[in-house]
Amino acid sequence: MKVGTTTPARDALRELALEQNGLVTRRQALEDLGLTAGAVDNLVARGSLEKVSHGIYRFPHLPGIEDEQYQVALLRTGDPEAALSHETALALHEISDVNPALYHVTVQMPRRIRRADNDRYLVHTETLSARQVSWWHQMRIVTPTTAIEQCITYGTPTYLLRQAVERGERTGAVRRDDVTRLAEALEARR
Repeated sequence: MKVGTTTPARDALRELALEQNGLVTRRQALEDLGLTAGAVDNLVARGSLEKVSHGIYRFPHLPGIEDEQYQVALLRTGDPEAALSHETALALHEISDVNPALYHVTVQMPRRIRRADNDRYLVHTETLSARQVSWWHQMRIVTPTTAIEQCITYGTPTYLLRQAVERGERTGAVRRDDVTRLAEALEARR
């Protein structure tokens, strides 16, 4: 049953936005919450929602986050299990000086994303276990160890990965038994 922009519908949309750093997608509003396309358009026209990207909106009165672009990267995949990954995760975990040119996101199943800004995003496909994923600012992100493993395969420069392993060990972000395994993988990469 489709609903308009009644108070309960707006409240449900707002609650969802609170869980996603102030952002919601059009698909979530229509499919998950049952709002009509006209209701979403009316919320945008009245300024209750602001367009951030194709099909992604911000509640302007909710506190946003400084790094909103990472939430956008996750939401644009349409996969609720998507996680920030690879070089993006290394940078966010602050264990490497890597400066990713793209937003890396990992999804469970291949997805075709048709958007004009696809050149800023790299969507990887990988089945992640629960222990490979953690949380950062209410967003799913791979663990530091998983990010390093992904970057070894992806081709991130070795010196940045050595730095990630060393800083990860020093800060406790990477377990000691993983340090040895990761160091061996880096050596085998040569």
